[in-house]
Amino acid sequence: MTTKIIMDTDPGVDDAAALTMAINDPNLDLKLVTTVAGNVTVDKTTINALKVINFFNAVIPVAAGAEQPLIKEFEDAARIHGESGLPGYDFPEDYGKPINKTAVEALHDEIMATDGQVTLVPTGSYTNIALLFTEYPEVKDKIDRIVAMGGALGMGNMTSAAEFNVFTDPDAARIMYASGVPIVMVGLDITMKALLTKESIAELPEINKAGQMLHDVIINDGDHNDRGTAMHDVNTIFYLLHPEAITTKKMWIDIVTDGPAIGETVGDIRGAYHDGKTNADVAVDIDADAFNKWFLEEVKAIKMD
Repeated sequence: MTTKIIMDTDPGVDDAAALTMAINDPNLDLKLVTTVAGNVTVDKTTINALKVINFFNAVIPVAAGAEQPLIKEFEDAARIHGESGLPGYDFPEDYGKPINKTAVEALHDEIMATDGQVTLVPTGSYTNIALLFTEYPEVKDKIDRIVAMGGALGMGNMTSAAEFNVFTDPDAARIMYASGVPIVMVGLDITMKALLTKESIAELPEINKAGQMLHDVIINDGDHNDRGTAMHDVNTIFYLLHPEAITTKKMWIDIVTDGPAIGETVGDIRGAYHDGKTNADVAVDIDADAFNKWFLEEVKAIKMD
């Protein structure tokens, strides 16, 4: 039985890799892609989403979303993902156009029209999700859960306290975590453990056309160290398909929305401040070897003309 998902994303190198897995894995049914300003501006993230979907000849609607956060000033991550957000590979220029709906309209319509429930997979800032819940709270009952890349229980990657997606729009993150919808927080605590190794990256172009594309964009990703490259957003897809490889802990997550720790996700690790209540399953550990093996297996399974 396939899992129906909607991705809300800001491609971005690792977002493009996550889209690749979501488009091609037969256990996932990607119903809609919505875009948001994040790694680069929303016009660029929309183009990048269209390029990846077109690369695989997939028919998946794309709706452009929020151009800026709810309150705070927008800061992109072009220093990591390049000015285009997806450098390194020459995608065809006939990649199509987004549908004539806003992301919030498209999210509402797709969620309400879906038979059964859908899983939301936000891999950028949560602005579209917050606007959706504010304008159309009735959609919450149709959402099985949110598997969101973002946050950290320790050190951030945008500031010493904050992870980038939550930092980009902390007010939206607060709305999402207060929504009552089940949330899995896939944050830096695991994404910085499950780096795609240099050996795995080197193998990609030998596999197939998809591997060549992924290789060429990944080697242009600035988020790497001596052990490999962080594929943050891909961990959401890995979790959906192989939850047994990721350890989670139930806890309450609060979001800091001002001051020097703006964007920090504060986990009530000891269960001391919310009378035992929790609002998230927080990913705290991962089998990094299994992640690398799975990533390569996913690419090898992709069939292209």
